[in-house]
Amino acid sequence: MKKKKETERERGGFKSSRHGSKGAEKRASAAGPKGEQKRAAEAREAAGKKHVSAEASRFLRGKKIDPRRIDGTESVVELIEGTFQAYNSGRLREACQLYADKMLENDVTVGLTLTGALTPAGLGMSCLIPLIEAGFVDWIISTGANLYHDTHFGLGLSMHRGNPTESDVVLREEGVVRIYDIFFDYDVLLSTDAFFRKIIRAPEFQRAMSSAEFHWLCGKYVAAREKVLGLKSKSLLSAAYTCGVPVYTSSPGDSSIGMNVAALALEGYKCVIDPNSDVNETASIVLGAKRGGGKSAIMIMGGGSPKNFALQTEPQIQEVLGIDEKGHDFFLQVTDARPDTGGLSGATPAEAVSWGKIDPDRLPDAVVCYLDSTIALPLMTSYALAKRKKRKLRRLYDQRGALMKRLQLEFEKTL
Repeated sequence: MKKKKETERERGGFKSSRHGSKGAEKRASAAGPKGEQKRAAEAREAAGKKHVSAEASRFLRGKKIDPRRIDGTESVVELIEGTFQAYNSGRLREACQLYADKMLENDVTVGLTLTGALTPAGLGMSCLIPLIEAGFVDWIISTGANLYHDTHFGLGLSMHRGNPTESDVVLREEGVVRIYDIFFDYDVLLSTDAFFRKIIRAPEFQRAMSSAEFHWLCGKYVAAREKVLGLKSKSLLSAAYTCGVPVYTSSPGDSSIGMNVAALALEGYKCVIDPNSDVNETASIVLGAKRGGGKSAIMIMGGGSPKNFALQTEPQIQEVLGIDEKGHDFFLQVTDARPDTGGLSGATPAEAVSWGKIDPDRLPDAVVCYLDSTIALPLMTSYALAKRKKRKLRRLYDQRGALMKRLQLEFEKTL
């Protein structure tokens, strides 16, 4: 009978040796007695016993690395979940899963920040517009440059792939401008500048406004131009206007759009982008997301000023306005910046806890992926659209008044 039981336990010619059972070996450790551990391993091998690793350890609860064989038939979801096992591919897998599985729940408000020349590379059309239209992005903070170059496409202007090793002296002589390996005619800049100056002269622009109001008005005119040209889904600003997604910029004067606003001020026009309104409006969006049991998520492409502007909403609520809050619930960043240089672009979510920017209880729901956004964003977009159904549009732009009223009332209670 005893011999039969041993036979049932045999696996592939090895006898099972389970940790925790009577007479089982002690768990090996690099800190343990080396000679004893070596002899135990040799005795186990000589006896033909199958070693069972100490999977009871909390550190060994992750899924075993046993990737699927890539055969060319796999979907993006299968590729990411089945083969992105470790290092930055592992972080990208975690980012995709955090975004799709948790951040896109119906009670989560998703803010997106954009730095780096993403729209010139076509990521507005390929990724950002589909995410906006699916209800996967509820509000945006972008560099002005991304919004300026986005407008080229809405105006029917073209940008081209190029060779970054070409002579810049020759390119200048030929009237060609480049953003690394993106080439375009210098007249693209002149035509886009002329478009912005024309619309900003309109009466509805002649006042102080938040950058969300400004970009909503710009998006309306870009959408109208797209319609005339027979274009569809070319401009991020146009899509945000249509879907009611507020678009902010943390440095309004730091782009060609801001430069044209400034130029028109010299002509006597009264368009002013008010940073005070931006600070309070973005804080009101986050506060509104958290009230009533909801959650706030920040997805950061790059870093820089837009990252800080999105994360400072919580210190604005807590530290400055004195309203009780705990920080953003979900943090996802794709960046190539290191934390040890001291710049905000590389600052970790753990560091953000000390500022009140991130809820410390939600740190497990924070992922930093050290990767180029132009690689990560298309994969994340495809993964999310494959895994989740479209969400109902929040149309936060239309709710700005109500959100600001709530912020005002809660602030007044602290006085």
